[in-house]
Amino acid sequence: MGTVTQKVFAPIANDGALVAPPLYHDEARQGSAYAEQQPIAVGLAAPNARLAYIETYGCQMNFSDTEIIAGVLKQEGYTFTREETEADLVLLNTCAIRENAEEKIWNRLKHLKGLKRKRPHLTVGLMGCMAERLKARLLEQEQLVDLVVGPDAYRDLPNLLARVDDGHRAINVLLSREETYADIAPVRLNTNGISAFISITRGCNNMCSFCVVPFTRGRERSRDWQTIVQEARDLYAQGYREVTLLGQNVDSYNHEEVGFAQLLVKVAQVAPDLRVRFTTSHPEDMTDEVLHAMAAHANICKYIHLPVQSGNSEVLERMNRGYSREWYLERIAAIRRILPGCAVSTDIITGFCGETEAEHADTLSLMREVRYDYAYMFHYSERPGTLAARRYPDDIPLEVKKARLQEVIDLQLKHNLERQQEMVGTVQTVLLEGNSKRSEAHYAGRADNNQMVVFAKGDTQYAPGAYVQVRILEATGATLIGELIGTVQTL
Repeated sequence: MGTVTQKVFAPIANDGALVAPPLYHDEARQGSAYAEQQPIAVGLAAPNARLAYIETYGCQMNFSDTEIIAGVLKQEGYTFTREETEADLVLLNTCAIRENAEEKIWNRLKHLKGLKRKRPHLTVGLMGCMAERLKARLLEQEQLVDLVVGPDAYRDLPNLLARVDDGHRAINVLLSREETYADIAPVRLNTNGISAFISITRGCNNMCSFCVVPFTRGRERSRDWQTIVQEARDLYAQGYREVTLLGQNVDSYNHEEVGFAQLLVKVAQVAPDLRVRFTTSHPEDMTDEVLHAMAAHANICKYIHLPVQSGNSEVLERMNRGYSREWYLERIAAIRRILPGCAVSTDIITGFCGETEAEHADTLSLMREVRYDYAYMFHYSERPGTLAARRYPDDIPLEVKKARLQEVIDLQLKHNLERQQEMVGTVQTVLLEGNSKRSEAHYAGRADNNQMVVFAKGDTQYAPGAYVQVRILEATGATLIGELIGTVQTL
């Protein structure tokens, strides 16, 4: 059974140049936003070079992984194309968190099998989270791919490709307790040249009962903090003015007694005009120390993605989330106290195993109490091998899941508009990303709290990466519309 999920105003989908690929309209997940399939192109093909075409499905972590994969391929002499019909190598970097996401991959593989008949030399590979779970079916039963590579085996790509060249099918889905790819230079793909991702952790130790990530990405490990800071320095030197620190649970970062709060400060100190964002926080692990670090540094953006999943403590216990409704609301209160005006987004699942109407009502009441700036909302989809699949019956009818999801969406749409309208009359510091997608007479950029802002260019021309002040004149549910006041020298 396919999933029917929806999102309301994705923080990474903007009105100007792309920070990341646009989001699926029917996908969202715990921990981060979902990006649609995105062919990757870097530069022009060198004569006689092998051409690679990469599509990315899933979360921001997958998008970051694709940049690592491209880095490995670049070292092997590959260049990149936007046309799958030109490619010698087609890679799909996949997601397994939702049934619907996997269905999209199967359809793409069947299409590529047809393309392979026309181009017998074409190598097709499946990377990422689906690789470990479906390796046998992919390679042996349906023979849709030539190689299968798990999230911890990307540096083995050259060996696997050589094996395919020798006429064999190749596979490496071994999970690692050490791999962080800290020494591999990512190839920045399809970015606006202003914002970039930096992966700080891999894997996850939080065994949420609905989630396959611990099984597909392995146990949590933190990357050397010095390599993270150096990557931020390198990006700043290349002209980037915003970095997003990525992890399934950034708050649990710990390397050489440097915790996440200390890491935030170290990255913020790279340059005063380098904005620092992060995703995703876990309510059980987010500390006041992190909030005070954000308050003390103007260039750490005042925006937190704090997935709640449900507003009912009993449902949260069945989800194995590790906190109660009361604990979560205390964390929200701490954010409001220490970081007044900080934007907060969340993830919500409707129709989880055994959810009653009263438990669903608790989610709606929590939403009314918090009034999220954005939310990613979807109904429960059982994933094979998870604790929930083994322990609880998926007993909520699909039509009930959908109806509850619609109630959540309708309420969040109301809150979206209210939160946006509260910005009218304020002056926001905006990091300019480029022209508005709808009008070349307008610029688009992002405010500190992750709101997208559009404003008329006027007589003065600004380059992407400039900080400008914009007075907000009106608001829609997804965009702030303002007028340019002037530039900003310091944050």
